[in-house]
Amino acid sequence: MLKIDKVYDAKSVLKDIIRKTDIIYANNLVSDNKIYLKTENLQLTGSFKIRGSYYKISKLTAEEKSKGIVACSAGNHAQGVALAAKENIIPCTICMPDCAPLSKIEATKSYGAEVVLVEGAYDESYDCAKKLCTEKNMTFIHPFDDFDIIAGQGTIGLEILEQLDNVDAIVVPIGGGGLISGVAFAAKSLKPSIKIYGVQAQKASSMYKSFYENKLTAIHVASTFADGIAVKNPGINTFEIIKEYVDEIITVSEDEIAASILMLMEKQKIVAEGAGAVSVAAAVFNKIPLKNKNIVCIVSGGNIDINIIDRVMSRGLLLSGRKTSFTISLEDKPGQLVAVAKVISDNGGNVVAVDYDNGDPDMDIKSCFIKITLETRNHQHLNKIKQAMTENGFRIVKERT
Repeated sequence: MLKIDKVYDAKSVLKDIIRKTDIIYANNLVSDNKIYLKTENLQLTGSFKIRGSYYKISKLTAEEKSKGIVACSAGNHAQGVALAAKENIIPCTICMPDCAPLSKIEATKSYGAEVVLVEGAYDESYDCAKKLCTEKNMTFIHPFDDFDIIAGQGTIGLEILEQLDNVDAIVVPIGGGGLISGVAFAAKSLKPSIKIYGVQAQKASSMYKSFYENKLTAIHVASTFADGIAVKNPGINTFEIIKEYVDEIITVSEDEIAASILMLMEKQKIVAEGAGAVSVAAAVFNKIPLKNKNIVCIVSGGNIDINIIDRVMSRGLLLSGRKTSFTISLEDKPGQLVAVAKVISDNGGNVVAVDYDNGDPDMDIKSCFIKITLETRNHQHLNKIKQAMTENGFRIVKERT
């Protein structure tokens, strides 16, 4: 069973190991509430995971340490366990999905861990890790469904209450549930009036389904780019804690996550990975059922795959009305493109790409399609340009938004 004394013990063990990450008032993020960011993306190894993994490993016996440890992870738990094992001079093997970001794989290796790549997602890596434990008599360090792990993550809840005494709610990313279990238990044990909201990606919503169906419910596919919370099977212990201490669970779309990563980077100068940005997505898209309250969004990690940043930024720009494309049907004669460009320019838009097509079988024989990609300030600005195009006699036949 989890007791508040265990969370305080974790705090004592971790006090000289981890960073007490800052809480930042995000006045540049527009929301129905006042948003504060708990910047665990700036924690050692780039995520909160070092808290739970280090505390768990500190509780192992000398014999367990000598035989080594095994963990499974898409990246953040892997790095936390690997660093904790290095600090405690313990042999360490990490099973990771072969689709895990290369940056996370290499970072895990850099801490001295042996990495085993497993075909599939997190759950296949879990099976591999459990098999290794049986074969080699090593200790398994679960990424979330362990009371020591949960207590370590719960130290974030203690810190939030120390740093912001007038906090009304905490918004927490959910994968398997270790982070929100610890935070919710610690925060509500000390301040029962506080609200706790969990957030999952719509495409990896196992705990969301379990919470509202009131039974453990696995999903067959977890296809979100927020790989840190792509968990098919929620934790048994975490589910029980969440049922008791969490007020609601919310889901956010891939586009909302991407837009939130963009907002954090552009407006707050903070780099968040997909899993770390879901809490902010719930707040800025006003999915939290509160108004004019002080809410703390835990930015749980910043280990974003550098290879997908461009795609994430593009999706974020599209959703926020900052970048779009539309196709115009024109009479194919000289001067048409100049006229289109002038309307866009006169209204403050910036054309970044033009594609000409006169071979589409659906168009008139003397017509053409022009696809325009442009940058705009926001949705209002985009709508102004579209209206101006119509007023000047240009017909938009297709739009990407």
